[in-house]
Amino acid sequence: MTLLRHFSVIPRPKAERISFLLTFLLLLFAAPLGAQSQKVYQGFDGGMMLHTGYQYGTVAGQALKGAPFGVGGAFRIHLGNHFRLGGEGYVSTLKQRGNGSHLKSGWGGVLADAYTVVGRFMPYAGFTIGGGSMTTLLMAEEPSSDWEPIDGTLYHRQPFLAVAPFAGFDILVAGPLHFTFKADWLCPIHKGSLLPHGPRFYFGILFYR
Repeated sequence: MTLLRHFSVIPRPKAERISFLLTFLLLLFAAPLGAQSQKVYQGFDGGMMLHTGYQYGTVAGQALKGAPFGVGGAFRIHLGNHFRLGGEGYVSTLKQRGNGSHLKSGWGGVLADAYTVVGRFMPYAGFTIGGGSMTTLLMAEEPSSDWEPIDGTLYHRQPFLAVAPFAGFDILVAGPLHFTFKADWLCPIHKGSLLPHGPRFYFGILFYR
């Protein structure tokens, strides 16, 4: 029996509908902003981010939960005065049981967001749509030595497509340097996904030009 049959998460059709509604509203908001700007291209930004958060799900009848840790980055071009397009990608690991068991995902996609500047703060909101893969390794016990087989081990790897609505803000530090903080929620597009769910929180350093 595959791990896929053992894995269940809370259904998220409502979250997916909200994500697509936010996408539609964002595009409606951004289109006139780009049209009003005499110069569409306004520069670009990019940088690295660390993340953690809280995720949970059920595998083989056992509840899994904890704080993931990961790293990644983003790059965006600025269109008009309030709209950005670009891409981002991350690797995230959720450790379990203290014996080397883990859920590890690598994913990336195309992002779009809208932003404004209020003093030294720059709030923004948007979404990323893309895909990646999730690898699950669950061991019933801790290995006694290297290269020894372990009974009761579950392994599964599955690709996925997902959309991630996000919101955050930058702090304008000095010149091109920004500190950025954001939160997102990764929502699988297709049924039967092995993705655990829950919020992730990011901190990073961005450079603007």
